[in-house]
Amino acid sequence: MPSSRAVSLPVLAAVAVTVLAWASAFIGIRAVGSDVSPGALALGRLLVGTAVLALLSLGRGWVAPTRQEWRLLVLCGVGWFAVYNVALNAAEQHLDAGTTAMLVNTGPVLIAVLAGVWLGEGFPRWLVAGLAVAFGGVLLIGVATGGGGGDLTGVLLCLVAAVTYAVGVVAQKPVLRRIPPLQVTLTACAIGAVCCLPWTGALVSDLAAAPASSVLGLVYLGVVPTALAFSTWAYALARTDAGRLGVTTYLVPPLVIAMSWLLLDEVPPALAVVGGVVCLAGVALSRRRSRVRRPVPVAQGAGAA
Repeated sequence: MPSSRAVSLPVLAAVAVTVLAWASAFIGIRAVGSDVSPGALALGRLLVGTAVLALLSLGRGWVAPTRQEWRLLVLCGVGWFAVYNVALNAAEQHLDAGTTAMLVNTGPVLIAVLAGVWLGEGFPRWLVAGLAVAFGGVLLIGVATGGGGGDLTGVLLCLVAAVTYAVGVVAQKPVLRRIPPLQVTLTACAIGAVCCLPWTGALVSDLAAAPASSVLGLVYLGVVPTALAFSTWAYALARTDAGRLGVTTYLVPPLVIAMSWLLLDEVPPALAVVGGVVCLAGVALSRRRSRVRRPVPVAQGAGAA
């Protein structure tokens, strides 16, 4: 049997790639969103992602999903890939990237609750403690960055994105028990792209008028945060609890704020930095495991035979 360290290192690497790529997506959406409408951006991103995933899947075979697995794949594709992307793109028309990341990343709380109830993962005390601490960090960053003029529409769109993100993760987890992560990601991404086909006309007209930088940005969103990051996420999800993995995405908001500072010239308030540190502490806390007490040997009596 391989050692636990040999198994955990690839998973940690997959989580790191996912978190960094998804953080960059908030910046990319903010930049491209000025030239491409929310629905068109979602369609373009998913089409590119589906094409890349299809190329990566060549020669790998196909595991036929059961009827129940198809239902879960459709739920994941419609919710997490289609509705989530459209809602997220629209939210960044109303809110800055950092605030959007704060609000969307309330999703791990919902993931932990749904995974505990639906998947039977339970609620370990360290996971609950980590969720509470990390959510406190999210609130601090939200307070620090909430004075930027965001409106109620953007907040509601972020909540829609958070809910569909959580439902998609929990729906994806059972399918990964039998079907390879790459196939699951490709199928869900293709389903999401089909759902967004009504924006085909908008995508064509937007790309015709968009500068080359926005076109390249859309391609980047399809290749890295979609094809690559969703695949590494599925790989990690197949090897760890949904609730525990979902907490790691609390790393995304601090990274988004840092990237916004460097790339969009948005300077984060001091309270946002404090909130980011609290988020990191919550993630670390959630990764702890309760010690298993060893049984205390009972000494035999002097009169034992």
